[in-house]
Amino acid sequence: MNPCIRAIVRRIISLGNRAFGIKRGFKGLIEGEICELTSRDVGGILHIGGTFLLSSREPRFIEKEFRKIAYKNLEKAGIEALIILGGEGSFKGADLIQRETDIPVIGIPCTIDNDIGGTDYCIGYDTALRNAVSAIDKIRDTASSHERIFIVEVMGRNRGFIAVEAGLATGAELILVPEERFPIERIPEEIIRSKKMGKLHFIIVMAEGYGKAEDLKDFLLSEIGEKYGEIRATVLGHLQRGGSPTHTDRIMAMKFGEVAVEALLSGEKRGFVAFRKDKFYIEDFHKAQEYKDIDREALRLNKVLNV
Repeated sequence: MNPCIRAIVRRIISLGNRAFGIKRGFKGLIEGEICELTSRDVGGILHIGGTFLLSSREPRFIEKEFRKIAYKNLEKAGIEALIILGGEGSFKGADLIQRETDIPVIGIPCTIDNDIGGTDYCIGYDTALRNAVSAIDKIRDTASSHERIFIVEVMGRNRGFIAVEAGLATGAELILVPEERFPIERIPEEIIRSKKMGKLHFIIVMAEGYGKAEDLKDFLLSEIGEKYGEIRATVLGHLQRGGSPTHTDRIMAMKFGEVAVEALLSGEKRGFVAFRKDKFYIEDFHKAQEYKDIDREALRLNKVLNV
């Protein structure tokens, strides 16, 4: 998000306007953590993961009395428009602000889960995918050397975007995602088949929305024991979320930021920046809730190549 914030602030200032940052998202909006930002304030942050403005979950924002406090803070600071970075939850809040105050609000999709409808790209996904691939590559070294079965659980909430692409990129023997429920009873058969073909290891990349790595490990131990190799479970967890952003994420984040600023200046009142078919659009917030499918072709290809 830092490259995106940098682009927003500097584009706003270059057009002769003032830019403000709200720390900790909706929490900061309620508590009045609003500060003016200069071009120097956003210098040297392109390579830093996360957001220097900080982020938090704020359940109080669903209560009207706290939203009224937030709106008073916006009025007090003289803020005339908002750009909100986040996922589905943030966009619901953004939509609420616009409807209740008539302040123009533009959202920018930022989530490693890549599950926002209406856009092919979400800021942070490419970096998370890079982190997952790097970790699985390292696990493969151990799996091959020790002839082990590894279950690697990746993030994605209730979607399988990271699992599919990371699994294909690392040559996983099996990819498990909630969108296509591979029967758990067939997993031992796949392991046995693979081992009989002479494979030294067996790597399962599993989306957290499919299940828990430890539970699958226990199931496999009860079904086949460690006859075909020691079974290990690894949860990659939040290491997928950190680290220096990829060049793709940096460049796309800056483009998203500029489009958001230009949309506000052109008179857009509400919606979020979407990127589809190599073009930027402003989509209505309700589009973010639409179902976006995983790459079924990538999933098919992984099965075909698993010989």
